[in-house]
Amino acid sequence: MQQLPTRSSVRRTLLASGILAAAAGAMAQDAKDGQDKVLYHIDDTAAQATKGLRNIRNHLDVAPQTRIVVVTHANGVDFLMEGAKDAKNADIDYAALVSALKARGVRFEVCEITLRNRKLKKEQFIMDADFTPSGVVRIAQLQNREQFAYIKP
Repeated sequence: MQQLPTRSSVRRTLLASGILAAAAGAMAQDAKDGQDKVLYHIDDTAAQATKGLRNIRNHLDVAPQTRIVVVTHANGVDFLMEGAKDAKNADIDYAALVSALKARGVRFEVCEITLRNRKLKKEQFIMDADFTPSGVVRIAQLQNREQFAYIKP
């Protein structure tokens, strides 16, 4: 004899189906919008900042709808500090480049663990910098939870 499902099992099945449908709908909306999501990871200003900012500018020139988040930690936070310039080319003022990219929707995040470890203060950073409790955790969340593509310039 076949047993009928209980109300609670039917509710669980409907709830699970609803969650799956909502997730599929959100993914379909992202695909429909054509919006890529990209994480740029910078942990060494000297080696990555100028190249990374140029990559981001070029990225947006070709794909302007891309949602870009730049996560910095360790020595990668230095280019977001007040008065920072490229050590190899003093004509490159990082604040101006960051401000131009911020105006195009790019988000720049600084690791607060790095601030504590290096005894830095938020006031030392340009106004376009945002802060995140942990750069490494933020990178993992963007990749895993929000399906951001990962680029390390």
